[in-house]
Amino acid sequence: MKITRIFAHRVELPLVEGSYRWSGGKSVSVFDSTIVGVETDGGLIGYGEVCPLGPFYLPAYAEGVRSGLRELAPHLLGFDPRELSKLNHRMDAALKGHAYVKSGIDIACWDLLGKATGLPVCVLMGGRFGESVRLYRAISQESPDEMARKVAGYRAAGYTRFQLKVGGDPDTDIERIRAVRAMLAPSDRLVADANTGWTQHEAMRVVRGVRDVDVYIEQPCLTYEECLSVRRHTDHPFVLDENVDSLDMLLRGKADLAMDVVNLKISKLGGLTKTRQARDLCVSMGIAMTLEDSWGGDITTAAIAHLAHSTPEEFRFTSTDFNSYVTVSTADGAPQRQNGFMSASTSAGLGIAPKMSVLGPRVVDVS
Repeated sequence: MKITRIFAHRVELPLVEGSYRWSGGKSVSVFDSTIVGVETDGGLIGYGEVCPLGPFYLPAYAEGVRSGLRELAPHLLGFDPRELSKLNHRMDAALKGHAYVKSGIDIACWDLLGKATGLPVCVLMGGRFGESVRLYRAISQESPDEMARKVAGYRAAGYTRFQLKVGGDPDTDIERIRAVRAMLAPSDRLVADANTGWTQHEAMRVVRGVRDVDVYIEQPCLTYEECLSVRRHTDHPFVLDENVDSLDMLLRGKADLAMDVVNLKISKLGGLTKTRQARDLCVSMGIAMTLEDSWGGDITTAAIAHLAHSTPEEFRFTSTDFNSYVTVSTADGAPQRQNGFMSASTSAGLGIAPKMSVLGPRVVDVS
């Protein structure tokens, strides 16, 4: 089996709630997603998806995905997509950095491997643990009362994990955390995710202001060193996200006891192959994980589901179903939320079939 063509479609994904707001006044109302296809000489096609959270979140942007594909794709023609380690080695040799560009190709090749073997991706990635994957709901940054109201609504829909977008004014963030925690049961989990939005002294004010509240603190500051300092001054469970973009950072965080949970995003690490490496390292080190991506629709949600479902349950802190946040469905067969949980498909590959009428014309086509 050889790669004969790599192509991509651009799809806009409007949000159900109209907009998504987080630290620093950042907001998005329509996400710009790239659906990547990898075609082989035997006629099989695998699909992946890359959807950065705007150009101001991580070092990634939507048009960069497509430009990067045009640069990278010619170097992969003729390679066997089933040889995933070899393919990733080739991608890293042909294009330094830009992990997010490689992610869609890698996901598509996992889809191809599953189709070629007749097995679901989660089985190929280690096996299916448990019956379903627990989901969290991200709560866009608004007033304390409005965020509490939305949490109550999503809790009624079955969610028991909530990620509050904080990282604004410390006093308001303290109110947000307290207002939402008051809506929850003791067994529910609440994460205050600042997305690097606080300076160190602001983060210290918040963790002291909620010292009596059951809440996880996620990525309070921009740098690893600032986060580590905050971590050492609070007894709240601690989550790292944006700083963890490599195995080196995982090992450093473990050595420093910098986190209790780590957020692994597929496109941040470069695809399912490298995220699985990070996942397996976390399991061996005893670190729980949020398993997800920056954003996306049906295909990203399918990839997340397979990654999470192939992870031992005791290390799965939570995941998310991005396709429930957007108004456009891009593929049949994608996981659907059921009472706060989702399940990876039992069909071959990712178990999805893109809706070609939704995807529209190809914006990248290399053969």
